[in-house]
Amino acid sequence: MGAGTYGRAMSLEIVGFDPRYSDAFARLNYQWIEHYFAVEPEDRRALDHPFEYAIAPGGEIFFALLQGQVVGCVAMVPKSADRAADGDVELAKMAVHPENQGQGIGRLLLERCIRYAREQRLKRIVLTTNDMLKPALKIYHNAGFVDLPANPDTRYARGNLAMQLILGSG
Repeated sequence: MGAGTYGRAMSLEIVGFDPRYSDAFARLNYQWIEHYFAVEPEDRRALDHPFEYAIAPGGEIFFALLQGQVVGCVAMVPKSADRAADGDVELAKMAVHPENQGQGIGRLLLERCIRYAREQRLKRIVLTTNDMLKPALKIYHNAGFVDLPANPDTRYARGNLAMQLILGSG
């Protein structure tokens, strides 16, 4: 995406993974998870080791930088080792700093994730969430995600809703 005009002439940039931002990835996600839920073992695995969680298996982590500071993040994690054959990627660990929520940063991160999935010729983006996270659900639904009838992902006790966005045949 690169730099762009955001809000009151502030520069918001969406960038790919950089190890310098690993602490921000953990901090932003632990913040919202601890606010609404309990931290689970899968959270610790992902947040304490973001490279191993998303990058090493062939995924990406995007960061929203506002005046050089990380204000949001999201991971795109392959659902299988053979990403090309499977065609599925999980959108996970989306977080926006509380002071920056409601400003469209989550939407911009999601748009970058969708573009990434299309660039990678993936077929489907899946995610697990909770139905009490209304602002996130609105962003997902507005982007074309649909609720699945059941959640096949049992890694999180809080995950009571699964969604998908079909991108095509790849």
